Parts: sequence; structure tokens; C-alpha cells
Amino acid sequence: MSQAVPAVHAEGIVKRFGPTVALDDVRLTVQPGESHALVGRNGAGKSTLVSVITGLHRADAGQVTFSGEPAPAFGDTAAWQSKVACVYQKSMVVPDLTVAENLFLNRFDSGGRWINWKGLRRRAADLLAEYGVEVDPNTRAKDLTVEQVQFVEIARALSFGAKLIILDEPTAQLDARGIQSLFAKLHDLQSQGVAFLFISHHLQEVYELCTAVTVYRDARHVLTAPVAELNKADLVSAMTGEKAAGASAWHAAPRPASEGTEPVLRTEALALEGEFDPLDIEVRPGEVLGIAGAAASGNTALGETLVGMRKATAGRVVVRGVTVKPGSVPHSLDAGIGYIPEDRHRQGLVLERSVAENATLTVADQLGPWGTVLPSRTREFAQAMISSLDIKTTGPEQKVSGLSGGNQQKVVVARALARKPSALVAVRPTAGVDVKSKDSLLGVVRRVADEGSAAVIISDELDDLRVCDRVIALFHGRVVAEYDSGWTDGELVAAMEGVGERA
Repeated sequence: MSQAVPAVHAEGIVKRFGPTVALDDVRLTVQPGESHALVGRNGAGKSTLVSVITGLHRADAGQVTFSGEPAPAFGDTAAWQSKVACVYQKSMVVPDLTVAENLFLNRFDSGGRWINWKGLRRRAADLLAEYGVEVDPNTRAKDLTVEQVQFVEIARALSFGAKLIILDEPTAQLDARGIQSLFAKLHDLQSQGVAFLFISHHLQEVYELCTAVTVYRDARHVLTAPVAELNKADLVSAMTGEKAAGASAWHAAPRPASEGTEPVLRTEALALEGEFDPLDIEVRPGEVLGIAGAAASGNTALGETLVGMRKATAGRVVVRGVTVKPGSVPHSLDAGIGYIPEDRHRQGLVLERSVAENATLTVADQLGPWGTVLPSRTREFAQAMISSLDIKTTGPEQKVSGLSGGNQQKVVVARALARKPSALVAVRPTAGVDVKSKDSLLGVVRRVADEGSAAVIISDELDDLRVCDRVIALFHGRVVAEYDSGWTDGELVAAMEGVGERA
């Protein structure tokens, strides 16, 4: 019996971004009608591979074929759309346009001078019916459910002739009913010969939906295997490079328990509807607590709720006995909460302003009498932070945009520490920085706790979490495991991916 021609076959793919090797001789094969999972930790190379096989990036080496034919020429967008499409976690539909308009965006006109709206709606209805998508073509996209939006995006991709659909974290915003509805639709489309490449941090879904799985680690291909022949422990081990029962790398040294000490930061039945269930958390003086979780776990939303960027729907946050006003960043600052945001460019910095101005944003009231801001005091304050955090800069007046990523992040940390917070909340504090800067930043968080405050690190990066005295794992908004220092990579990854047992 002859082997089917793969829907996509990538071999020997290499991609570099400057000195960084994002893909190192990787491969991937997806068969027609197959649902194939591509998994790996952050930085494994998954997103870069997707960008190569969708024509967004040109590989430095290797080749890609679709149904046995060479991939289209780089830059030929229409040809790539006829081969492959990606449905991203963040929807690409235009909310104020109808379903019909979104399906045929930039393809309204079939040759005439005017748009035939009646014909457009009929074409949309025929397309939706062909793939069994029960959505009214006249409905505006903003009025659809999340899974309906995904179905529309899949139908749009198929309308170009693509027989390979990449699903990037497709269940991240779906509830249980939506997930089952999506999976049922995918199975229907597979029976029509459509192949899916499924990228997810939720390994349980890999076992529910996929027949094959490929694992990348550190920009390299690790394994490809039938899902039915690979148990969960071995899959996690392939992702982490750690044997299922092996010891993990460096961790924070066990510290004396502070039982009986009043918590610096605590939550009481804190909840945010649609993000995380009621949580009771306590962080004591000298403690660094890790909140681990992958995409859609609710951990980022928890961090933003703790610091007042989101308003809890239930419960409360208490700092040193003071209840923090829900959804109020100023009150959170006054209560003693410092914040290192996930995205330093969007949430942490004013890039065209100086290091001094950025570092002192939260203490402008301390830089001069009667509400004034004295430049000399601003520079003096900033210089102290530059020295303390070893920020590599030409001086307080340098624009933040001229600093390296690691030094920009140190400026964000400086701003968070400027008010000498009682509790520091850091969301993925080392994202996008080099190894040396990563160690320095985590050392600062550790030092804050050692000086008697409390710290919370919210991340899915294992290196971030190793500095923690205790780690809580969230999955779909629920605490699924809790570990003292000394957890193994495998058990924490398994908990974050939804396949671990509660500790």
C-alpha cells in the first residue's frame, strides 16, 4: 500500500535572527486528514516554524512542500493562502463587518464595478453550508461567540483552497462546551481531507484530538510519534529534557517556615469571572511565591487583579491588613504593591522619555515641594536606582529606547521598587532578556523578599519559578497543584499543561 503524499512536509529547516538560532535543522510532516500536534516549551521554535510554513518568513535552509509540490515563492501571498492558513489565538476578523464581508474581505468584486451584496451573501451562505458552519452570513462578527469566530476563520481559510489549517492555541478562550463543539467540527473537516496542525499548551487536548505529535525543544526536533503510543510522562520528558523521575536544576534553597507570621499579601476568595475561580493565597515576609500557568490558565489575569489593573468580581486583596480598593492602581500603589508588567513596551515604559523620567513615574510626588518635580532630584533619585540595579546607560537623561532589552526591563523594575513596596508582583519578569540580565532581575526579586517584603512571580518560564520558595500551578483558572522548593521540571510542566496530579 503506497504512503499518502503529506499535506505538508518540512525538512532541514534552519532559521536565524541575528546570532539567535530559532530553528536548527527541524522537520515536520502532517498527513492529509490528520490532526497533528506541535508542542514544546516557550522558545522551542513552534511559532517560528509556523511563520516559515505559512510564508511569513523565509527559511535560511531546508525545504517545504505541500502535497508533494514545492512551497510557493516567498512573497506570493495568494499562492501561500491556497496551501495553508493559520487561525491565531487572537482573532483576525473585523468586528464591525458581517460574516459574509469577513469571509470575502478583499475579494468582494468578481469583475464588475459594483459589489453584488446579494451575491456576496449567497456565496457566504454556500461556503458556510459546505463546511457545516451554522452562522448567519448577515451577523456582525462582534456578535458571534468565540467558537463561531473560529469556524468563520477556518471557513475563510478553506475558501482559498487550503487543505492545511494551523490552529494556534484554539481553545485558550473557549469554555468546555465550546471546546467540544470545536473538536467535533475539526473531526468533520478531517473526514473531508483537511489536515490540522494543532499548537497547544494543554496536553490533555493533544490526547483528545490528535493522532500524532511532534515535540520541539531548544529550536530542535526531539521526536514525532503516534499519540496513542506516547504516554504523558514521556511527552513531558521530551518537552523538558528531563526524565520523568529525574531531579530538576537549581532551585531556591529551602527557607525556614514563617508559619504564624502575619502575611504581607493575601487574597480572600478572590475571583475574576471568566479568568480564575476564587483563590485564597497568602505570601509571608521573606517569601517569593510562584504562580505557574500556561496560556489561558488565568495567572496573568490574577497578577493584573492583584495590582488593580482589573477589577475582581468577588473577594478581596489585603496588604499588611489593609484592604485594597478593587480595580484601582493608585490605591494598590498606596497600599504598597509594586508591579513589573509582562509587556515592558506597552505597559512598562514611555520609550521616548528618559531613564530618569521612567524610573520615577510612581514617585513624582516625592520629587519636589508642593507638587513640583525638580529635575535635580529626579536625576539624583534615578542615579541611585541605576547604581543599585546596575543599569547600563550613558546617564539618567538617556532615552529608554536606546537601552538593551535587559536594561529596559531593569528600568521597569526600578519604577516598581521606587516606592519601596511591601509586596512586589512580577509577571514574566525575564521575558525577552539575555541570560545575564535574567539572573540579575531574578536576584532583585529575591532581594526584595529577603529584606522583609513579599514577592509574587507569575510565569510559565521554569527559570523564573526556580527562585520561588513555593509554587502554585493554575490550569483553566483553578489551582491544580502546589509545590515547595525542589519540584521537578516534569511535574510542574505536567501540572501547567493539565496532565499532572494534584500535589
